[in-house]
Amino acid sequence: MKKIIDYILSSVYLVYFGLLLVIFHVLQVIAFTIFGRNAQQKVVYVLNFFITYGWYLTGTTVKFTQLFQLPTDRPIVFIANHQSTFDIPAMYWFLRKYKLIFVSKIELAKGIPSISYNLHKSNAALIDRKDGKQAVSEILRLSKYIGENNYSAVIFPEGTRSRSGVMKPFAAGGINALLKKAPNALVVPIAIKGNNKFDPNSGLFPLVSFSKLSWTVLEPIEPKGKTGEEIANLSQEAIRVVLEAHS
Repeated sequence: MKKIIDYILSSVYLVYFGLLLVIFHVLQVIAFTIFGRNAQQKVVYVLNFFITYGWYLTGTTVKFTQLFQLPTDRPIVFIANHQSTFDIPAMYWFLRKYKLIFVSKIELAKGIPSISYNLHKSNAALIDRKDGKQAVSEILRLSKYIGENNYSAVIFPEGTRSRSGVMKPFAAGGINALLKKAPNALVVPIAIKGNNKFDPNSGLFPLVSFSKLSWTVLEPIEPKGKTGEEIANLSQEAIRVVLEAHS
């Protein structure tokens, strides 16, 4: 019976999700063409609000916890574990005042309404995971951009999603590159929990109804005097404590 409910509610949500992507793609184009990037980004924030709270259509709950106040006058590098395609919308909405820009695989930058358009217009680092030189170059470009504009970057150092919920080792290379041209950036880990159970299938169907999803923004790490490896390890351990609590 539960599986039937999953299929029904997933169908409703994915129709809703697809319509959002198409409608907000048009709105983004209009906003960017007439008013510029800032207006387009505000449209993106609203899109991610509707994506996130649309999960309630599946009976799923969303919890976002920010344990520490974060500055808005310096760049931030958010480091998160990666469980699902749906990791991103809640971060985009709840952390919108920090002006997030994502490190993303280049495959997402083509052919997906709203998402591909925003990746290009937001100056995201679009990396080819098969081309290390290109990936580092893109992340360095983003590092320079956030350093000059006090924006924030988000990176998933596992590289790929962990559908089991067990984190893969955090790679230090991307973290090093993000900090290289933004030396005053603050590092902030984010623990994402439950998304792997909500979205266990690569095709997003069916989603698992009545899931519990949470994002926890953890204690900032001052990177000065620390290596990329140390920052990666500190971030991963802080996230691990949250993932293993009450599980």
